[in-house]
Amino acid sequence: MRGLAEQPDVALARVWLLKPSDICPRCQMRTVCADQTRCLHLAASAGTSISSPAEEWESLDHPDNRIPLSNALEGRIANMGEEILQRGLQDSTPGIVRPTWLANEKILSFAGHPLVSGGEIVGVLAIFSRGMLTEQDSAWLQIFAQLVAVAITNARAFVERQQAAEVAERHAAELKQVIDVAPMHMFIWEADGSASFGNQVARDYFRVARPMNPLKFLEMVTHPDDIGNFKTRLLQARNDEEPFDHEARMRRHDGEYRWFRYQSYPLRHADGTIARWCGIRTDIHDQKMAEERAAQETIALREEIDKASMFEEIVGASPALQAALTRVARVAATSSTVLITGETGTGKELIARAIHKRSPRASKAFIGTNCAAIPRDLIPSELFGHEKGAFTGALSRRIGRFELADGGTIFLDEMGELPLDTQIALLRVLQEREFERVGGSQSIRVDTRVIAATNRDLQASVDAGTFRSDLLYRINVFPIHVPPLRERKEDIPLLVEYFVDRFSTSMGKRITKINKRSLAQLEAYPWPGNIRELQNVVERSVIVCDGDEFSVDESWISHAALPSRPLNDSLTTQERETIETALAQAKGRVSGPTGAAAKLGIPPSTLDSKIRALKIDKRKFQSS
Repeated sequence: MRGLAEQPDVALARVWLLKPSDICPRCQMRTVCADQTRCLHLAASAGTSISSPAEEWESLDHPDNRIPLSNALEGRIANMGEEILQRGLQDSTPGIVRPTWLANEKILSFAGHPLVSGGEIVGVLAIFSRGMLTEQDSAWLQIFAQLVAVAITNARAFVERQQAAEVAERHAAELKQVIDVAPMHMFIWEADGSASFGNQVARDYFRVARPMNPLKFLEMVTHPDDIGNFKTRLLQARNDEEPFDHEARMRRHDGEYRWFRYQSYPLRHADGTIARWCGIRTDIHDQKMAEERAAQETIALREEIDKASMFEEIVGASPALQAALTRVARVAATSSTVLITGETGTGKELIARAIHKRSPRASKAFIGTNCAAIPRDLIPSELFGHEKGAFTGALSRRIGRFELADGGTIFLDEMGELPLDTQIALLRVLQEREFERVGGSQSIRVDTRVIAATNRDLQASVDAGTFRSDLLYRINVFPIHVPPLRERKEDIPLLVEYFVDRFSTSMGKRITKINKRSLAQLEAYPWPGNIRELQNVVERSVIVCDGDEFSVDESWISHAALPSRPLNDSLTTQERETIETALAQAKGRVSGPTGAAAKLGIPPSTLDSKIRALKIDKRKFQSS
């Protein structure tokens, strides 16, 4: 409290503890007290009077050393559990116990916070100021109140073992040293970045002889593997004048590294400028170790499950599919870039997920990105993130998908749709493992595995000048081709059975057998949309199925087979005919379950872009 009372304009700083009432017959406020079972007991006080300099404000033997919960600003805080910031105090302000004292001491404002321990209000911390307290002052006081509450809890646990006569003395001593007994490291930086304070716990941990430049100090005590990213983000937060929250390992005086959560908050003047930075370091080492053990146990469990069912979501036993899965098993344990090729709807993303699942990165993120579904102007922002103000609408910083996938895997579906400028940035990520956010100047390093997929002939795109040859060489390290369904027709019965079971279960239906004629028709159909088209047909059939036998409406698969080759970026006559045939069958509709996109097995947005590129008039098919 003495430390608080020494702050500019602070007249009086006090701590009250919530205890049972004990002096009701002689209490000055007995007549206004509705609840005489509990009240606030003055526990610590410090300040200086200007009207009566000889008056001792540290004394606990004071007329208002008991405050009822139904009266005074302090009582309202204890009763409601809410902070109060009251400015422009006057004699008529509700909750002022001694209006005369207010005027004599020229008190203009009040700030108070509840002291909460274990979800229970244990007291109140408040200050009276001769200046106008700000929201930032109240925020700083809240941090201080949290530390006071922790100290109170620690002190109470200690004094319970002492003699009753020692309780008051011990308790007061703990409160006067509240910052130093806090279990976390607390520190303060001045606005210019110099260190001005570190509490006893921090001093004991590091045993640094004298205060030093904070950045040099961090470089000295932070683990070499953590300091680069830590320092970059800290400086960025300082430049942006934003709160900072990061985890890093820090070296104790005996050389042992422990994990800490490092937080700092800007405290501001009334004009918004930074007054100082207040920070806290919390030891999270035991928690980190427990999480790491749990992650290792999870990985071990996944490995055991994978031994029994490596590709449980990939249905089929055909030689063509097994050849692709064999290549998956070989490349999964490496960090090599993989290019998955195959027609639309063949399950390229399932293959990518299988690679990630069996890789050492399985416990980290798998971030999937459909390059064709993102507007071209937004692709760099989506992949690499952007800084606040980088472009119109960039109201805050955004983390890109490469950064989200750090340590894990990013899956770039429909890779051939990337514009050339984004291809250049992607090439840098693959070569140097670093990039810059849109509008940023700081290089960000990531350890992200790239798995790309395409239904295009990328070599043809290179020849046409729409895809970079050096990027193709970079991503085509380990190619895996996913066979179309017409090349693995022996898997169709298994797939039909799998989808029937899946959809009937979700729809609450009981289907126990599959019509042989329908199955034969499904096996004879060339499936230009591959597994995705088969899945749609089965789902639609399950919806209309009324009995226990699965069958398919012949009209859904009896039309002439569409060309089975994948669409590519060479605008050939065959591609135009493919799209026009699908539009004719869909009567000009692009999207929806019966639209041309569904028949072709590609996203509606992709089909729309191809229709525009080929200058196809889809309206002429609407009446056909």
